[in-house]
Amino acid sequence: MSKNLIIYFSRSGENYFGGELKNIEKGNTEVIAEYIKDLTSADLFKVEAVNEYPSDYMKCIDVAQKELDEGARPEIKHPLTDIDEYDIIYIGFPNWWGTLPMPMWTQLEQLDFTGKTVKPFVTHEGSGFGFAEKDLKKLCDGADIKKGLSIPGANVYDAKDIVAHWAAE
Repeated sequence: MSKNLIIYFSRSGENYFGGELKNIEKGNTEVIAEYIKDLTSADLFKVEAVNEYPSDYMKCIDVAQKELDEGARPEIKHPLTDIDEYDIIYIGFPNWWGTLPMPMWTQLEQLDFTGKTVKPFVTHEGSGFGFAEKDLKKLCDGADIKKGLSIPGANVYDAKDIVAHWAAE
């Protein structure tokens, strides 16, 4: 029997929704990751940076842009070291400056994706995957990367049916 894993990064706190800032208790990507877990019985693995991002949205995006510009690989708490037992890996993240948040780079570069099926999903406010699909091809070398799922953050609580359809593909 195949086992599934969800590797995701998500951020709560102040977030941008359709032109305004709102404070959220659970990050948008985490909402989608939990839907996938409920639908597929996949194991969940949340990537968390050792140095937490500011809860203030504007400060957070400044830090995120600086990390991207520098090609930073932020240290993460409890990195995942082995995905051998999994066949399908769901990889989820918010679009930060056109790609994955840098802690996801830190995590994914440590794993061997040879022979794995990767199903990416992204939450965003209008930018979709940006360059992330191209970046995932590098980060998940040797994987069969399937069509990704792109969900606007403002729509995550209405997306369970869309997620179910995509997860079943």
